[in-house]
Amino acid sequence: MTSDAHTLYQLQRRMADAIMRPLTAGQRIHRRSADGRPMQDLAAELIKPSKRLTSLERLEIYNRQYWFRVVDSLYEDFPGMRAILGQKRFDALITAYLLRYPSRSFTLNDLGGNLERFLNEEPHWASPLELMAADMARFEWAQVVAFDGEERPPITAEHLPKSDATGLTLQLQPYLSVLELGFPLDDFVIGLKRLAAEHTEAGITARHRRRRRPRIRLPEPQPTFLVVHRFRNSVYYKRLEPEAFRLLAALSGGQTVGEALTAAFGPLPEREGPRDKRAACVADWFATWAQLNWFCGCGIK
Repeated sequence: MTSDAHTLYQLQRRMADAIMRPLTAGQRIHRRSADGRPMQDLAAELIKPSKRLTSLERLEIYNRQYWFRVVDSLYEDFPGMRAILGQKRFDALITAYLLRYPSRSFTLNDLGGNLERFLNEEPHWASPLELMAADMARFEWAQVVAFDGEERPPITAEHLPKSDATGLTLQLQPYLSVLELGFPLDDFVIGLKRLAAEHTEAGITARHRRRRRPRIRLPEPQPTFLVVHRFRNSVYYKRLEPEAFRLLAALSGGQTVGEALTAAFGPLPEREGPRDKRAACVADWFATWAQLNWFCGCGIK
């Protein structure tokens, strides 16, 4: 790196550090930088004053706009997390998260990708609801992936071999997530959306009447298996039976159809009755999944 390039990099690094420093409780720029220097002195080194604004005031505009935008993005992507923790704790969580995992991408769509990881690293931000919060982070991030993720050309029954398919591998769409959760968060999020719709409707039809927002009841622990996916440009989540979840999870991990069936149901039974029942069940699942375009590639292992 040349001397000029190094100087430019240092300037960019200092500017980024100043802009990405969290705001004060009053939503203003801090008077000191992270290393203790007066922010006014740092601003004078980074930005020239204008006719109307000082260097510090100009730097504050960038600082505030950065935080307003990234916080708004996480508000939009994680409403369920906000409902679980409450506004104050959610604000503290995302501030700490953004300090550990600041935006590194050209798109804000990637901003929340490490939130579950952060909650596992520092669960105290969500204690005593850390397990539910980590599940919600995974569930809501899966919805972001479903909305923005890559879609590959789907395969249908015509692409599959007509003979024994136990040695076949099936690839799942990149936008699809197979989740095992400890709480029924799909029902919880649906309830949140219903409450929000009722609140909005009430505000329109009786906007002069004071309404108290109903208290949200958190879900009780319950093993829940879900697929979060996209269909015709809309995001959906679908409940799975435990066997269907194990089957899809095994396929997602690169196992063959035969291996995935064993993971889902165990070894083949000796009697024909259960085997026939299982075959009919699996056939129905695969027919539904193919109609939803969940498969995008196949091969023989």
